[in-house]
Amino acid sequence: MTTAIVESWFMMVRHLRNLMRQPWWIAISLVQPVVWLLLYGALFRKVVEIPGFGSGSYIDFLTPGIVVMTCLFSAGWSGMGLIDDIDRGTLDRFLVSPVSRGALIAGRLMQGALVAVIQSAIIIGLGMLVGATYPGGPAGVAMLVVCAVLLGTGVGALSSAVALLSRREETMIAVSNFVLLPLTFLSSVFMAQTLMPGWMRGVARYNPVNWAVQAGRGALTTNVDWVAVLTRLGLLAVFAAVCTWLATRAFRMYQRSV
Repeated sequence: MTTAIVESWFMMVRHLRNLMRQPWWIAISLVQPVVWLLLYGALFRKVVEIPGFGSGSYIDFLTPGIVVMTCLFSAGWSGMGLIDDIDRGTLDRFLVSPVSRGALIAGRLMQGALVAVIQSAIIIGLGMLVGATYPGGPAGVAMLVVCAVLLGTGVGALSSAVALLSRREETMIAVSNFVLLPLTFLSSVFMAQTLMPGWMRGVARYNPVNWAVQAGRGALTTNVDWVAVLTRLGLLAVFAAVCTWLATRAFRMYQRSV
């Protein structure tokens, strides 16, 4: 177990070094979420006046959703880096090394989790600058970040699985476009769940993106319902664990095919 953790750590450091060669990638990946936070926050600020919305400030409502959405999209496209490793032959060279196969997946997911924390901190800070408040305090903010990271870990693992099975950028792009945006709109990122159409509420109930948004948003309220928050946190943890297992299985399938 200790060896696997150490190897995962070294693989994470390898991915971080690649990231350090292009540090602007984090800033570029934040362009769309920042636009959505600023423009949607201004455009729909009066939506809170709709009876039953349940929030007095749309920017307070929107910011946790944008944090989750940022981690979702970043993780969803992470498989592109794995395809690049496959095309360059880097992954195959690792297969003849003594590094554990689980570490090759875990290291990538750990790097994604660290990037998610950085991105979340930036969005949370920007939210404060445009008027968002966090009554839940540091504990609530930390819970929001944990929920976003767990979601990103699960989605990142699925993205890696798709990359390993397809090995083609075109397939990765098609799958990401087909899945990420619908998952976002089939959640309460932009709209209160009580005001969504009935069929959307039904889908949102089983949508991991909605679990993360609801848990993070709930943790930032004045009177936190910790039972509901921790229940959704548990669901996200199970989701991340299952997706990581699927990614490991996909890696074994890839290994048998080379």
